[in-house]
Amino acid sequence: MIAFVKGMLAYKGLDFAIVEAGGVGYQMGMSTTALASLPEVGQPAHVFTYLQASDAGISLYGFATQEEKNLFEQLITVSTVGPKMALAALSTFAPSDLSSAIMASDVDAISRIPGIGKKKASRIVLELQGTLAKAGEAAAPQGSAVVGQVLEDLLAMGFSSAEADLAVKGAPDGLTEAEMLQYALKRLGQ
Repeated sequence: MIAFVKGMLAYKGLDFAIVEAGGVGYQMGMSTTALASLPEVGQPAHVFTYLQASDAGISLYGFATQEEKNLFEQLITVSTVGPKMALAALSTFAPSDLSSAIMASDVDAISRIPGIGKKKASRIVLELQGTLAKAGEAAAPQGSAVVGQVLEDLLAMGFSSAEADLAVKGAPDGLTEAEMLQYALKRLGQ
């Protein structure tokens, strides 16, 4: 996996950039927002990346921030949403705005993304709402690492994300992971 590329910006196109690092030019597809954040050609650049290997070949995608990269990775898990559509979404919305629209089930806003109609927007909401909610909880300051780990544990045990979210809701602060898991399992058993 190539986590990032740091080097000299060699070229900036309409939907891609080339960064030279160690004598190699890395071409990466990027959102218009990420492209706009790049420096002028010939200046140092630091780009977070996602490498995709498929039957069609190997593709590299670039992002201005880790948040943008994380949301891209979430978007491409949605059936019928590929990397190009995910980049179109990130070109239309800032990552925080897109996450907010998904969390609010704002199908009308999401369907403004080129190539995404109401049906596909509804699918994005359906498939990502729970995942983004967990990511939001993981960003919460109090016991966030414990809650996130317990949610992962419950999902690994076969519980749905809705069941897992409900099971940890209202848990007392300061629990260890084992205590939180025990609390969640008791709630699920009721």
